[in-house]
Amino acid sequence: MFARFDKMAKAFSRLGKEIVMAVKISGPLPENNPRLRAAMQTAKGVNMPKDRIDAAIKRAVSKDDKDYEEVVYEGYGPYGVAILCETATDNINRTVANIRTIFTKGDGSLGKTGSLDFIFSRKGVFKIKGAGIDPEELELDLIDSGLEELFTDPEEGIIIIYTAFNDYSTMQKALELKGFDVLGAELERIPQSFADGLSEEQENEILELVEKFEEDDDIQRVYHNMR
Repeated sequence: MFARFDKMAKAFSRLGKEIVMAVKISGPLPENNPRLRAAMQTAKGVNMPKDRIDAAIKRAVSKDDKDYEEVVYEGYGPYGVAILCETATDNINRTVANIRTIFTKGDGSLGKTGSLDFIFSRKGVFKIKGAGIDPEELELDLIDSGLEELFTDPEEGIIIIYTAFNDYSTMQKALELKGFDVLGAELERIPQSFADGLSEEQENEILELVEKFEEDDDIQRVYHNMR
């Protein structure tokens, strides 16, 4: 139970930062700020309380919150597994020192910016409620809006839509205009090649390393290419 609450608190903190950054870049009106709309949709999708969403917007408008810089750090963990960390930080020296320490203690190494571009491709990922929707019809309906792939998740009752990075805004507008219930809208890093052949013990070692990155308050998202 405590682990679930800790994970939820981390998600709320990450989304709060995302909302603050979106407001500071393009203003507090969701109708004029696609990034803010996406962050709010995702926040609602993970049941982030409305008062916390509103509080994050107010902090950004009043300039009570810090200015965050978005920086990506890339490197390798043990067994050739690529790890990429997206951060939002108000102190780059602190953040890079923490990330380098986690890599080093985990028998990995911090690499240069762009060193994993050949492994991770940035995609738009949308999650919508799947009730009453025919996936095949939806696929045809969205192909002109940049749809690349579409998957259903019967257990969660959702449909997951993938687009190219450049088609993110087009798909966001299309889903809104068609009235779909969007539960999440984010840009994610999808691995195009994978580290294979790891034992269960080695996999657990990588997952423990990823968890250490996720515990850092400056890190927004962590991606790896372990299959």
